Amino acid sequence: MDYLNKNISINLKTIRREKGMSMDEVAEQTGVSKSMLGQIERGEANPTIGTLGKIVSGLRVDLSDLTRTPGIGVYEVNRQKLIPSKEVPGHYAVYTYFPYEKNRLFEIYEIEIEPGACYVSGAHGQGTNEYIVVHVGELTLEIDNSFYQIKKEDAICFGTAMKHTYWNKGSELLKFITVFVFKQ
Repeated sequence: MDYLNKNISINLKTIRREKGMSMDEVAEQTGVSKSMLGQIERGEANPTIGTLGKIVSGLRVDLSDLTRTPGIGVYEVNRQKLIPSKEVPGHYAVYTYFPYEKNRLFEIYEIEIEPGACYVSGAHGQGTNEYIVVHVGELTLEIDNSFYQIKKEDAICFGTAMKHTYWNKGSELLKFITVFVFKQ
């Protein structure tokens, strides 16, 4: 399940419970079947925009109330259920753990790069810092024609105001976690 479907799943259940409504009552108010609502709440369905429109209208909430990161104590991300948010098969894949949101000052991604491949990233703006921790392989990071070698279990931090490239010059798959921290 991707992060947006997970948000909708958690938020729909929370909204329904806060309103003291049963699944039958929500189905009646929204025109969305009880079975579909159950699938959405369990994260088993990918609701269409039309279905979401019925839900927000029937529950009298904003679409953003369903899609925002839930305001809960625990938000678990199962890596096995993530699908790449960016991908070039045979070259790289980017997995989004925690995406940009206006009320959050960071983003977290995992990037996988195949041997001999690279991933070019544009500038992320003034005041943005990127933190990388390599957990498989060795990263060659190119920033403004300078190269940095980051080995397994090592880390690097840099300002992202300019284009940079992640290279896998090794013979095994490269995997690293990257965190973007934005200036307030």
